[in-house]
Amino acid sequence: MKDFFKNVLATIVGLFAFGIICTVLCVMSLIGMIASTQSKQTVKKNSVFVMKLDGEIADHSVSNIFAELQGQPKSIGLNEMVTDIEKAAQNDKIKGIYLEMHSFSGMPATLQELRQSLAKFRKTGKWIVAYGDNYTEPAYYIASVANSVYINPQGMLDWHGLGGEQVYVKDLAAKLGVKFQVFKVGAFKSATEMFTNDKMSAENRLQTETYLKGIWGNMCKDVSASRGISVDTLNALADRYIGFETTDVYKKYKLIDGTLYANEVKKEIKARLGIKEDDDIAQIGFADMDGIPYECANDGDDEIAIYHAEGDIVDEIIPNAVFGGGQRIVATEVCRDLEDLANDDDVKAVVIRINSGGGSAYASEQMWHQITELKKKKPVVVSMGAMAASGGYYMSCNANWIVAQPTTLTGSIGIFGVLPDVSALMTQKLGLKFDEVKTNRNTTMFSSSRPMSVEECAIMQRYINHGYRLFSKRVCDGRKMQPAELEKIAGGHVWLGSDALKIRLVDQLGSLDDAIAKAAQLAKVKNYHTAGYPAPASWSDQLLLRASGNDNYLDEGFKMALGTMYEPVSSVMSLRGQSRVQARVPYYLILR
Repeated sequence: MKDFFKNVLATIVGLFAFGIICTVLCVMSLIGMIASTQSKQTVKKNSVFVMKLDGEIADHSVSNIFAELQGQPKSIGLNEMVTDIEKAAQNDKIKGIYLEMHSFSGMPATLQELRQSLAKFRKTGKWIVAYGDNYTEPAYYIASVANSVYINPQGMLDWHGLGGEQVYVKDLAAKLGVKFQVFKVGAFKSATEMFTNDKMSAENRLQTETYLKGIWGNMCKDVSASRGISVDTLNALADRYIGFETTDVYKKYKLIDGTLYANEVKKEIKARLGIKEDDDIAQIGFADMDGIPYECANDGDDEIAIYHAEGDIVDEIIPNAVFGGGQRIVATEVCRDLEDLANDDDVKAVVIRINSGGGSAYASEQMWHQITELKKKKPVVVSMGAMAASGGYYMSCNANWIVAQPTTLTGSIGIFGVLPDVSALMTQKLGLKFDEVKTNRNTTMFSSSRPMSVEECAIMQRYINHGYRLFSKRVCDGRKMQPAELEKIAGGHVWLGSDALKIRLVDQLGSLDDAIAKAAQLAKVKNYHTAGYPAPASWSDQLLLRASGNDNYLDEGFKMALGTMYEPVSSVMSLRGQSRVQARVPYYLILR
């Protein structure tokens, strides 16, 4: 017995010691990572900034300490990419950019802003060389801005136009004994159609075709200007689906400058650097850019705050949510942060960068209120990213000034609610029996054992109508419109940024930098610095999120596994976890 207790004690001590060692190693790794990002990077003469573009680009990068500890590359968002490109333009030792293209994807306005930043870099007189074994359509759109574009001799260049398909779940749900009770305002408010229709409504088809043609037109115009190819030719090549044609066809139509294998691209880079073939190329990557100083044109004491709001709009974080992870705009957190910025005397203006297709109408109203309160103390400028629609526009509408990209998706002023009726599943498919007791006629309004009555449906629709009237009033007040004027462009209609400018939903077309410049003008400050908010989550906060299941680890896994089915599945699975009244767009448009 004595030996048993000795062995148990030894095991406990061993496990405790092992835990201490693991903790020390983790802390040392974290300290090393922090030190490496804070250390100043030495740039060699004749350096090249290597941008390896792979995966889906987000508007705003989010720290993930677990991925970095596992050796995965740091997530780079549009905001950091643009800053890194500006650093490369400023640094005399960096002579050019090498774009290494992989399976790159993103939302149209995000891609457009990245491309604009690269075009600005070229105007400094420095060069850009792009290479890809294969090019996705968004990857080629970015690469086409380069001085020289190369592809593997056996590579594929995907250029086929924009399009996609919508999944409708009504018939599948009916087989399971599930129906969806939908309440909405706005003929163009099409987010509910997947639950009730078996094809696109005429209104949804009209708005979708309009903004797809607008986005494609912008892409063709940009590529045409860079490559000297007419828009008509680009459309003819897309009609042919040239991805399956040989690379000599790409060169014939000037889509590329030549074919090279990956190792041969180095000769092209060395020639541009003016170095010998046996010399090494001095390279700077994304991680190295953290240690390179950024020479901001303004560095005064006054601050312009840049607040990033990206993802689905929710009232609060839902613990252990399998779907609907990733970045979210949590109303309680945003309101608290904006109140702090309002009370910070050093902050002279706030730019709110919004990239969201909406979500909870209640949460959107709370953030509208907080932005209105902030506006009483200092100028507020909204910079729209890829999307600022529905709830995202609700947030935006009372800002002093709104800036959007030409391909931003915005508007979608409308409200809806979807309540699943699972009574047939419960009673007919599963054979469950229900009985109820109530004190008033509508006490059991949201019962799962029966459909809603006519009176209950009328009550719900009145609530939705009230939400729409409130949303419309917020827009009318913020944009100085009459209700009749707004109604012509509301009703859930999704608009491109370029069209939204014409109908006064936005004030200016431009980038985040343009929004910052406008904020400084409104605040009447000339010497200022910028600061990003909210602050990145600390490693301890990330640890707590992972332990509670509230990070995006599981959600990202499901997104990869389900592919195009992710959106409909997540929409159905998350209905019960969402606010009953929603202000969101039907889907997110990601170019792949």
